[in-house]
Amino acid sequence: MMTTTSLKMSLLALITLLTTASAGELTHDFKNPSFSGQGYSNHVLALEQLQFTRKQDLADDIARALKDAEREEENEVINKFIANVESRIYANLSKQLVDNMFSSDGATTGTAEIEGATIYWEKDTDLGEISIRITEADGTVTTLTVPVGDFGF
Repeated sequence: MMTTTSLKMSLLALITLLTTASAGELTHDFKNPSFSGQGYSNHVLALEQLQFTRKQDLADDIARALKDAEREEENEVINKFIANVESRIYANLSKQLVDNMFSSDGATTGTAEIEGATIYWEKDTDLGEISIRITEADGTVTTLTVPVGDFGF
């Protein structure tokens, strides 16, 4: 005679044998487009954009650091002092040049050379004007014409 436990086991075995097992085909797809090939062009474009952005950010950071260093150097006390001295020297040179142009000692022309630029002036007493021609080192020419006479301020 069979016990209830063995009967249950027998029924379970019978049900298992009568049930047909079915299974589908197992497939594996890679999610990364580098491996699957699907969406690969978008993937490559996205990677390229990331690399470009990183390189551009690095270049911007380097440029910003160079500008900061340059600005910091310009703001040093000695560099401010040098710029101030240069400014005063150029102001004094320009004052001497203008004094010579408008003096009545008989000089009608003059030339000065400053940092590769040639400044030539000529006084035309008949027309009552002074022409100033500045020729820069690269060949650029600037001409100024100033009337001679009393300015009523």
